Amino acid sequence: MKEIDLQGKPFHFIGIGGIGMSALAYILAKRDLPVSGSDIRASHITERLEGVGAQIFTSQTSENFEQLNKTQYLKENLPDHHLSSNYDPQIVCSTAINNHNCEYKSAIEKGYPIYHRSDLLAALIKDYQSIAVAGTHGKTTTSSLIAYMLLECGLDPTVIIGGEVSAWEGNARLGKSPYLVAEADESDGSLIKHHPHFGIITNIELDHPDHYQSLDQLVNIFQEFSAQSNIVIACIDCPVVKQNIKADLTYSLNGDSSANYIAKNIVHNPYGSEAQIWENGRLLGNITLLLSGDHNISNALASIALGRKLGLQFNIIAQALSSFEGAKRRFEYKGTYNGGTLIDDYAHHPSEIRCTLQAARSRLPQYQAQRLVAIFQPHRYSRTATFLEEFAQCFTEADVVIITDIYSAGETNSQGITGETLVEKIKKYHHGVYYHPQLSTMTEFLADFLQSDDLTLFLGAGNLNQIIPKLVQLDTSNLAQVA
Repeated sequence: MKEIDLQGKPFHFIGIGGIGMSALAYILAKRDLPVSGSDIRASHITERLEGVGAQIFTSQTSENFEQLNKTQYLKENLPDHHLSSNYDPQIVCSTAINNHNCEYKSAIEKGYPIYHRSDLLAALIKDYQSIAVAGTHGKTTTSSLIAYMLLECGLDPTVIIGGEVSAWEGNARLGKSPYLVAEADESDGSLIKHHPHFGIITNIELDHPDHYQSLDQLVNIFQEFSAQSNIVIACIDCPVVKQNIKADLTYSLNGDSSANYIAKNIVHNPYGSEAQIWENGRLLGNITLLLSGDHNISNALASIALGRKLGLQFNIIAQALSSFEGAKRRFEYKGTYNGGTLIDDYAHHPSEIRCTLQAARSRLPQYQAQRLVAIFQPHRYSRTATFLEEFAQCFTEADVVIITDIYSAGETNSQGITGETLVEKIKKYHHGVYYHPQLSTMTEFLADFLQSDDLTLFLGAGNLNQIIPKLVQLDTSNLAQVA
């Protein structure tokens, strides 16, 4: 891990509007450190950062460094050794920034220290009594649940996550306690930089074939992360975790397992989930969640295990979890069209899609829906090609499946794969499949296609969800309400 100065020297983020980058920038700004950054477009995220004092540029050029507001660096809490003519910022980048970025090249030429965002997260994790949530799936919901539980129980955590939560109006909050809840990403191998007090592992499954050549390579990363965590909490329902991770506390949905925390008598209803919680063979009580699906009961178990380790009473934990409404883009209600309901969800891996559709099926009565429509934008050529057969079989819960072309996420299509390739595979297992490659005409297509009794899910990690507001605006029932 590279050493980072958190004592007053300024930070400049190239790509500050990203969900992970902006959370880090927000925490630094709230800690009264000088923060600036650039992104190619303004957003509600960059506006929030400006609201806490960050200087934002909407272009990524070398001129940004000449226009930095040096007066913001002259703060009372800035140590004397930084009050000099040297205002050189510490540069923070994500994996998405490469050598072709003009601002990045300029920073190199100027000799500014350059750090990956994971270096900064690792420094913050080291600075707190940290809870780092890792795993292929469920990181955002689990870390959000934990942070919300700690907040509701009066422990006032600092939070850095990969999703936005209404309870703290964004993807980060600065607390006053020693606790930090952070989402720890495995996608690029940077997970091994983190040394948290609590390391939570939800599951291990290959999801980034662009970075990992094999599951074994990924497992090694998680093993190193767990070895660097003081206390490891892990889900043994995942066979890869059970076989390869040495955990101090375990949790499971299998009533016959040897886990420390077990959920039994799980019931899914149109408004969420319920379960009976056991701790080391002793009944603690029941939980009620506003979230659907077995996967969210599992996420709640991780929160309970952590809360109990911190000494929280179960009834207080259960009360906190019962009011958590979820993170944005995780089964997020976005409005209606033609009487049907529109839901946005980040699911982009076959396992995530399968779980999300199962949860949606259980909620059809809540939305007075008869038909479950899944619209999926495949994310990355490498992922689509690697898991083509798994994608083909993960839509069985949906009545109708609509596939767009693949969102590249900056990849080149070396596999020669398209959304139509996926459609042909899905047709072997599903009869109601449609291919509509272009988002530019998707709104018009759906305007004619969707029915009043549909529950429609927009699935993917790309930009598919940008068409949802257009559909909502076309909804005549919404127009009537406004009138």
